[in-house]
Amino acid sequence: MNLAVISVAALAIAVLVSCFTPVNVGVLAIAMAWIVGVYIGHIPLNTVIAGFPTPLFLTLVGVTLLFSLAQCNGTLDKVAHHAVHACRGNRGVVPIMFFVLAASLASIGPGNIATAALIAPMAMTTAARANIPLFLMAIMVGNGSNAGSLSPFAPTGIIVNGLMARINMGGFATQTYLANLLAHAAVAFSGYFLFGGLKLFARSGSAPAVVDADALLPATKADKPFNGRQVATLAVIAAVLVGVIFFELNVGFAAFAGSVVLVLSRCSDDGEAIKKMPWRVIIMVTGVTVLISILEKAQGIDLLVSLVAKISTPGTVTGVVAFIVGIISVYSSTSGVVLPAFLPMVPGLASQLHITNALGIANAMNVGGHLVDVSPLSTIGALCIAGSPVEDTKPLFNKLLVWGLSMSVVGALICWIAF
Repeated sequence: MNLAVISVAALAIAVLVSCFTPVNVGVLAIAMAWIVGVYIGHIPLNTVIAGFPTPLFLTLVGVTLLFSLAQCNGTLDKVAHHAVHACRGNRGVVPIMFFVLAASLASIGPGNIATAALIAPMAMTTAARANIPLFLMAIMVGNGSNAGSLSPFAPTGIIVNGLMARINMGGFATQTYLANLLAHAAVAFSGYFLFGGLKLFARSGSAPAVVDADALLPATKADKPFNGRQVATLAVIAAVLVGVIFFELNVGFAAFAGSVVLVLSRCSDDGEAIKKMPWRVIIMVTGVTVLISILEKAQGIDLLVSLVAKISTPGTVTGVVAFIVGIISVYSSTSGVVLPAFLPMVPGLASQLHITNALGIANAMNVGGHLVDVSPLSTIGALCIAGSPVEDTKPLFNKLLVWGLSMSVVGALICWIAF
């Protein structure tokens, strides 16, 4: 059998396994890359090993460690609590504030999943206490977290920018981030106002427009002023961001340096922080990248490109790829499996369809894959449901499932129009 076909079949198996089993697909992908590459394709072992994305691994570990330290000492939690009180109890503003807070936090470094894990429990509790529909709060928190996911400082943004650099499409980090942010903002606010958000601004007998802000959240240590360790943590994060933005420091190594400062100054516990890092996602992404490198060498990417090109035209390709990526992302990891599998196809698709602007295809994949991630079958949607204080979460599950699946179509339309 042709090696290209075998390599594509190996990728398909990896994607299916990621959809229907708890097995870490990164571990499976590395094993498959070894078998397919060395024993079937007769590719030298060192060449297979060279497919491991060492720069990406170091960057992901550095950034996630820094923000894991900030989470362990309560800095991020305190930022979130202070933001809630800034709304002064206005019911209509509270979900909007949570969107802005989630997008901002995800953008500066923790990423979408860590931000949702931090924000969702507080947001859903606040919604229940203020008589705000849980579905509205979930789509604002979920889309807010995803809106910041492709920031150059966030783990998923680092992954995507690394993948695009591998296909000679580096230098588009800002455009990629803004395209994703604007798409999620448009979808979130449209859904919020369409499904009842406007009513939250109006006074009614049973649900006033303004409620007691202190009653929205239970009294916790997070309500107190920032302590010295937390102020120092914010200062270190700010210094890292300034160094990366204005002095072009490597974000991964700058984050490692910032982490060392926090640990040596006893601002946070590195042992606890390392345990809380998203190792499963890191292994998933780097492992799949090794398998993708085998596809590139076996011309499996060219085979996938030809298959997608057959059902696309220059005028429809952005909508087609957004729909395909979106449907798969409902069940599989967007950053760990889907985008590493599909982004390498962009140059080939642009070439076969005679499209000069390949960035539009890449943006369609990035946006289409992330818009569906508020589904309860995804981590972010599941975190919103898990944070709900209501015992019967079935209605919320059903609404988020319909929302997530519909976003594969909505995302395809948005990408077809915008890109």
